[in-house]
Amino acid sequence: MKELLRTNDPTVIALATALLDSEDITSFQFDVNMSILEGSIGIMPRRLMVVDRDLFMAEAIMRDAEIDLGR
Repeated sequence: MKELLRTNDPTVIALATALLDSEDITSFQFDVNMSILEGSIGIMPRRLMVVDRDLFMAEAIMRDAEIDLGR
């Protein structure tokens, strides 16, 4: 698995997941439950992961949607 993006904004994760789903690319959210440890203040970023073979296409989809990958 490879990290596609990392963000504190849950709306970016939702949009990216919807875009990937529409292209039949499976994605996984990591660190979703970290809010329990941080006290739900949103300082711990969530990561959106994809399978290695889908990374190139997923990055292209994010660029087309103007979603910052932070790289």
